[in-house]
Amino acid sequence: MKTCRVVIGGREQRATWDGERVVDASGRSYLETEVTWLPPVRPGKTIGLALNFADHAEELGLKKPDVPAIFYKGPNTLAGHRGRIVYPTGVEYMHYEAELAVVIGRTCRRVKARDAFAVIGGYTVANDVTVRDFVTNLFRPPVKPKGFDSFGPLGPWVVSADEVGDPSSLTVTTHVNGELRQSGNTRDLMFTIPEIIEYLTEFMTLEPDDVILTGTPKGVSHIYPGDVVRCTVEKIGTLESTVVEEG
Repeated sequence: MKTCRVVIGGREQRATWDGERVVDASGRSYLETEVTWLPPVRPGKTIGLALNFADHAEELGLKKPDVPAIFYKGPNTLAGHRGRIVYPTGVEYMHYEAELAVVIGRTCRRVKARDAFAVIGGYTVANDVTVRDFVTNLFRPPVKPKGFDSFGPLGPWVVSADEVGDPSSLTVTTHVNGELRQSGNTRDLMFTIPEIIEYLTEFMTLEPDDVILTGTPKGVSHIYPGDVVRCTVEKIGTLESTVVEEG
């Protein structure tokens, strides 16, 4: 099942995607363009992983981490499908990062990797937008580079874990203005989803709707106001955003 949050007629609603249209609780259906898309969940915590693809670490000239390199994305960053990414005034290098996002399904702590899939509610698509200008050794974890308003598009929907099945070999791509810029596969994650969940729950409780961003593959590049960015994860869907100038 694909569940989403949308605004229809000025009212926020939970709905489903039937493969062609948005269907509200009453059974009425709408075209994708007839609704305003919201992030499909309201996570209490959104936790990202930096450099979880070896090829991405190599393209940035950075050392592969020995343990998961985690950071937080604040709720201010969240944006829905077909929403806007605001390009901050004066920055030199802003880029997309297409990622498979894990949505936690139940409260959990000290989960072993072998049991991790039991706590996953579903999956969605994320774009971990980053301003490279502010990523330096003096400013890690990368809160400012990844923490601007609108820098966390999420959606369009959550696909239930049972519908996705095994997430360990899913293609991840980004197109900008129709041009393929990024392509990778979750089989190349350095830390697998079960390993990430075991690592996190060793020291924190994860709650329903918390989101884990699993990392992005090689292929990041500059985006500019006016660009349309489409991040796709196989079996999940395509998350579209438009870059706009600040103000």
